[in-house]
Amino acid sequence: MMDRRNFLKATGIGILAAGTSGTLLTACSTEKKKRSSGKLNLSFEPYDLKLRHAFNLAKNSRTHTPDVLVQLEYDGIIGYGESSMPPYLGETQVSVCKFLSSLDLSQFTDPFRLEEILDYVDSAAPDNRAAKASIDIALHDLLGKIMQQPWYKIWGLTPEKAPDTSFTIGIDTAEIVRQKIEEASPYNVIKIKMGLDNDKELVNIIRSVTDRPICVDANQGWDNKEKALEMIQWLSERNCLFVEQPMPKEKIDETAWIKERSPLPIIADEFLQRLPDVQRAYGVYDGINIKLMKSTGMHEAYKMVTLARALNMKLMVGCMTETSCAVTAAAQLSPLMDWADLDGNLLISNDRFDGIKIVNGQVKIPDRPGIGVIPV
Repeated sequence: MMDRRNFLKATGIGILAAGTSGTLLTACSTEKKKRSSGKLNLSFEPYDLKLRHAFNLAKNSRTHTPDVLVQLEYDGIIGYGESSMPPYLGETQVSVCKFLSSLDLSQFTDPFRLEEILDYVDSAAPDNRAAKASIDIALHDLLGKIMQQPWYKIWGLTPEKAPDTSFTIGIDTAEIVRQKIEEASPYNVIKIKMGLDNDKELVNIIRSVTDRPICVDANQGWDNKEKALEMIQWLSERNCLFVEQPMPKEKIDETAWIKERSPLPIIADEFLQRLPDVQRAYGVYDGINIKLMKSTGMHEAYKMVTLARALNMKLMVGCMTETSCAVTAAAQLSPLMDWADLDGNLLISNDRFDGIKIVNGQVKIPDRPGIGVIPV
């Protein structure tokens, strides 16, 4: 990770003037802003997530993920949040820090005005979904700590109903795939990244060493609807639970055609961002994969769950490559889900938090206030 001086120089954000006193604040400083009682105080810092293995998808590969860690303080209580930025989101540490620097959360003296605060954050600039999610997560963590309750209890959920999580295996060589299968032995469901010419070979390698259920994420990698349907039918005979985003998100009619004929549920991923997309997905997909970095956080994610259930759609909660901060925040929603893919923290070697646990393959939500994480 680049040091603070080089980061500021490279980003061009530099130093911002704050207020009329001429006090200078760096845009991405690890130093805390001066705390004043009865106001929300925001601080944040860039952080690079180091992957244990190269993360290979149908359209790209990477060995790290840029991230920004956030703290929101009120009367000495700190809420933690996070913004993770895989390439396809279109956000960077520069854009996230610039967005966060533009906010004046000190104007809010009551953190329980959640709708008002998040409306302000959402209206500050278009897009910036991961940046907005970091504020949302930190605010939920703060409020839960003030109430001294975890969010699954505030929402009235039963943690024992949380599903098993899948463990993701990217596109790789046969030797590395077998190694990853061995690492995934504690998990009851394996998630496979597909979208290349050797998809069947990858499944056959996995099936040579385990018969555990699999789920497939094509990441928009299949361009032909007939071939996509043929692959889905082939997968249905090999203990596959569902297929995520088989076609490019723009191919709505083709995806609907597949859904009508598919023996497996078709789940929206890249197609789905925020609440209005749930209605758009209805009739095209059987279900949706909700990720906090796309939905702008927990508040809107909960609304998406409510709407999707009203439409009788399947539900999945997922994540990006993230620390346990954002993954544990997403886990608060897991008792509402049919499936979970909450392994982003397990894919990195430099986690900064203790939070979600996986016990016998199942998501276990910490019984701690807020989102349930502790800095380590």
